[in-house]
Amino acid sequence: MSGYILAIDQGTTSSRAIVFGADRKIAGSGQKEFTQIFPRDGWVEHDPEEIWESVVWAVKEALKAAKIGASDVAAIGITNQRETTLIWDRKTGKPIHNAIVWQDRRTAAFCAKLKAAGHEKAITKKTGLLLDPYFSGTKVRWLLDNVKGARKRAEKGELAFGTVDSFLIWRLTGGKRHVTDATNAGRTLLFDIGKNRWDKSLLELFEVPAALLPEVEDCAADFGVTEAELFGAAIPILGVAGDQHAATIGQACFEPGMLKSTYGTGCFALLNTGKDMVASKNRLLTTIAYRLDGQTTYALEGSIFIAGAAVQWIRDGLKLVKHASETGPLAQSADPSQHVYMVPAFVGLGAPWWDAEARGAIYGLTRNSGPAEIARAALEAVCYQTLDLLAAMRKDWKGGQDTVLRVDGGMVASDWTMQFLADVLDAPVDRPTILETTALGAAWLAGSRAGVWPGMAEFAASWARDRRFEPKMDARERKDKIRGWDAAVRRTLSS
Repeated sequence: MSGYILAIDQGTTSSRAIVFGADRKIAGSGQKEFTQIFPRDGWVEHDPEEIWESVVWAVKEALKAAKIGASDVAAIGITNQRETTLIWDRKTGKPIHNAIVWQDRRTAAFCAKLKAAGHEKAITKKTGLLLDPYFSGTKVRWLLDNVKGARKRAEKGELAFGTVDSFLIWRLTGGKRHVTDATNAGRTLLFDIGKNRWDKSLLELFEVPAALLPEVEDCAADFGVTEAELFGAAIPILGVAGDQHAATIGQACFEPGMLKSTYGTGCFALLNTGKDMVASKNRLLTTIAYRLDGQTTYALEGSIFIAGAAVQWIRDGLKLVKHASETGPLAQSADPSQHVYMVPAFVGLGAPWWDAEARGAIYGLTRNSGPAEIARAALEAVCYQTLDLLAAMRKDWKGGQDTVLRVDGGMVASDWTMQFLADVLDAPVDRPTILETTALGAAWLAGSRAGVWPGMAEFAASWARDRRFEPKMDARERKDKIRGWDAAVRRTLSS
């Protein structure tokens, strides 16, 4: 059997497909951006059909770039933007509404109502999550209540709910499989991560009919086979994981205490806690890192909503640069005597604040402030937020004290940003040779399941470092900068 594995990486702003060879090196790729829809302040949507079309296009482009056919691919692994919520017709496969994106805040009032009624503690105990619009459960309820006839149709079993992975599998298999994996199920507010099953009382609380739900599989499992006419041959789908979990796998963070942080649209840090389902006392999330062969490995997670999206805003909103890669050199040219801070709460603040009503702000501007200072503030904000996550993790779990941070995602290509990250954390930062670790993690799940890629130990041993960034900043300067950041966050919080 061929050792080629196809990874579908369906992200928040684009869909990518990457063909990995038997040597786990990239043989070809395709990528296509799609429209971001903002119907109201704090609302974010995607057109499911545009997502689907972008995925199909990217797969075909990747196969063409790798100079192979679908029959040469042993298996597909899928990784996806998490929590983004879709409901579609079981007969036609047509969505009943745009997808509601993980960044969307439209259900903030309902979350506040449930909190006021005292439900959050019980929800967190079962799901490891907090009551926030970020997660899928309240989005499902909103769709059922706001799309005409949806609730009645759902109760009759005519509709299907899924996160993006589930929707793609449905489409890829011609509607034959309605499935998801444990990592995506665990981000819905409807799944008991300790018992690994949908929870009846949570379904009742969020008013979600059980008939909507997909089956839940391990991350490496038989998820179905693609329709042959899509790509020229049928391909088995053998791996699925939410993007941050796939990145944890791709970074080979298989041992308790290992930590990775992904810098894409948002920033997400996961600390492997092994079999221990650690309950956070510092507003972090307890999540399923991955589930393999029926065995669950847990993690503590810190979620930052805006990371690379701030760079995208500088490029597309402010038009200060033409290419995102220009922000690093621009930041490096900033006036070091200016103390400009950006708190990128464009859609609220995530961990450890969880303030859905906060909105972005820039502090410390002077008449001499310009594009360079704003670019620097945006990049530094990502690093400061990572520090806040790591500090919370160290308080929650004794095994997280002396951790080397493994990083991935588009932003880590910037040496300037990674050096500032190491300086602010006062800890080493390791950048791997393969930056596409999210896709690599999904590929490993599928490749190992297909029997054409190595097992966990050999895969972990093959992880290679491109560069280690060691902290260089003076302790006093570091302390002063962090003090300024803390003050900026306090001013930005809604209450």
